[in-house]
This record gives sequence, structure tokens and C-alpha cells, in this order.
Amino acid sequence: MSTVVIPDILLPVQGTDMSRWAVNACDQFTSDGEYWRQLEEYVGGSPSALNLIYPEIYLKENRQGRIDGINAKMREYLDGGLFRQIDGGFVLVERRTQSGVRTGIVLAVDLEDYSYTGGKDALILSSEATILERIPPRVEIRKNAPLELPHIMLLYDDPDGSVLSSVRRGETLYDFDLNMGGGHVKGTYISNSAQVKSALEALAQGDRYGNGRRLMFVVGDGNHSLAAAKACWEEIKPSLSEEERNTHPARFALAEAVNIYDPALFFEPIHRFVRTDKAEEFARMCSFCGTGSAQLAKDGKRTEISFNADIPQGIRELDAFIEQFTRQYGGETDYIHGDDQLDRLSFQGIGIRLPAIRKDDFFRAIATGGNLPRKTFSMGEGNEKRYYIEAKKIAKG
Repeated sequence: MSTVVIPDILLPVQGTDMSRWAVNACDQFTSDGEYWRQLEEYVGGSPSALNLIYPEIYLKENRQGRIDGINAKMREYLDGGLFRQIDGGFVLVERRTQSGVRTGIVLAVDLEDYSYTGGKDALILSSEATILERIPPRVEIRKNAPLELPHIMLLYDDPDGSVLSSVRRGETLYDFDLNMGGGHVKGTYISNSAQVKSALEALAQGDRYGNGRRLMFVVGDGNHSLAAAKACWEEIKPSLSEEERNTHPARFALAEAVNIYDPALFFEPIHRFVRTDKAEEFARMCSFCGTGSAQLAKDGKRTEISFNADIPQGIRELDAFIEQFTRQYGGETDYIHGDDQLDRLSFQGIGIRLPAIRKDDFFRAIATGGNLPRKTFSMGEGNEKRYYIEAKKIAKG
């Protein structure tokens, strides 16, 4: 089997209000109930992906009832003719946000080639360590669902832009403004998907990273959702014949693949903040060797410190120190996006402003060192995450 699969994609029929259909990733704004309340009010009774996903802010509220409602709505949409099928082709997605226009390709991947535990032969790896306890709730949501809608974003390593330069555009499938400040999105049918598939597969040939490790994709966003898809497939697989295993739709997961060198894809570091009344002790004890640098933030001022030039290893060393410090002195650790927020919080403890991992180091770091530490990087702001638009069947019949 091939890692990249050309899927049959489902889209809402012509005439659907796409601005109400498409909604942001379920794992965003998990502390912002007002975001989701405003979205629900905007969607109203219109057909919407909001009815087919489980916003994680509600994971502790009537979970089984909400899951049953999602599955029922999926069957209602399927049986009611809401979807049209786009046979055998990828979708080119051009997403305009405050960061620019990000270009991706919606495709399917073979879950047999994905590992969230760092399998040595897997062509698809998670970028960061998977938190295993986050998988079972997502398995509950997926296991009886007839459809999947992805917010998964896969990254591929293509500095020369060979994949996108191979694309031939077909018909425009959708073109609309996204709700809740998400910008604008345009989807175009790729008329030569087999050629584009070959261009992607060529990226995984040869010893690109100097250790014999072949990589096609690294999961940038949505790893726990992809891990749930993998877990569900592993549960289904033993009951199938060899022939059924080769064709069962649950084996193949829909995702959007984006070149890591896309100019609108920004890697931002995720800083550490320790809420403590022992900030001076922290600063005195916090000492690392290395030719790189980070900064301590205290009372709105920053002080440069030495840091490991191998950024993932430096973060591992820092996280180990923070764990040891808080165990000895108490305190709470938080993960902070943005310099301004870190500076504001630095009056309540001490922050560590981290350097950003470079795009040209990203794949090599994972190929040689495995998963990056948890919360190493972020790709864009919350409203720049992937919106649910396309769907695919994952159940027989």
C-alpha cells in the first residue's frame, strides 16, 4: 500500500451556506466559552460541521449524550443528501489569514504508516510526545462515527516547492469567508492527483537526514485526533480479512498537508512561566551550558542566559529543571504564547523566553532525536488553525 491515498471526499452540496458550515478546530479556545456560544448563535439551525464535531471545551459535559447526537446528525446529513462526493482527487486549499496565504493539500494517508510512539519504520510521525491519556476520549467520539472531518495538519519537507509546482488546478469547489475571524478559504480540485502523490512520495526517498531515517510527514496539528484514528483502526483490524484490511475506509485518515516552508506558516516558541514567590532562587539556580541563548523574564525585564544550541534538547533540560524546582519549592508551570503575555505574567513569578526552532532544523531534529518535547512550538494563532470543511466516510456501507 502507498502512504498517500487519493480519497473520495465529501463536501456540502451547492447552495449550502459555507460560512456557517465551516468551523474551527475542536481543540481551540478550550477556555473561552464565549467563542463557542457566539459560534452556536451564528450557526443557528443551518447545516454545519459544528454539529459533527465535539468542541473539547465540553469534554466533561454529558459526553455520551453529545457523542450520540453527533453520530445521529452525521447519519442525518448522509441520508438527507447534504453531501456531494468528489471522486478520486485531492483538494488544493488556499487559506488567507493575518499571516498571509497558506497553501495545503487535502489528501488521505494510510494509518499503517503512522506512529505516535516513534516507530522506526513509520513514514508519518508526531512532532511532539503524545499524551496517552488524551486518546481514549477521542476514541469514544470516533469509534461509532460514520464520518470524519479533519483538523489534522501534516507537514512535509519541500524546500524547493516541488509538490505545489506539480499541481494542476481543476474546478473551484468552494470560495468563502470563514466565520469568527478565520479569514478566507478557497478550495480547488487537483486534476492530476496521481502526479502530486508521486511528488510527495519522492520527498521520502534517500537518506535525507543522515541517519537512514525516511520521513514523509510530521504531524503539526491534530496529533491526538490522528492517534485516535490509529487506535480505532487497530481495534477494527483483527476482525477483518486480509482483503478487507486493504480497503476498509477506517484505515485511511483525511488530513491537510502543508509544506513546512510555506511563507504563511509561522513557528512560534511556546515559553515557560513558573508562578512562584521564589523567583530569585529560580534565577540563581537556573544555569545551562550551551552556545545558544534564552531569556529569563522577571518584573517585566529580561536577562539573557546560556541555552543549548540544540533547542529541543535545551527544552528537555529546562523542563527537567522546572519540574525539580517546583517539586522542591512549589509553584505552578504554564505554557505561554507571545512575548507580551510572558512579560505581563513575569510580575507574578518568572518566565523563560525560548528561541524558536528553525524550519530547516525541524525534520532533522525529529528524524535523529525523535519527538520534540511537549509544547515546543505553535503554528499560528488560534483562529488560523484548520477549519472543518471536507469529510470522508470511515465506516462500511
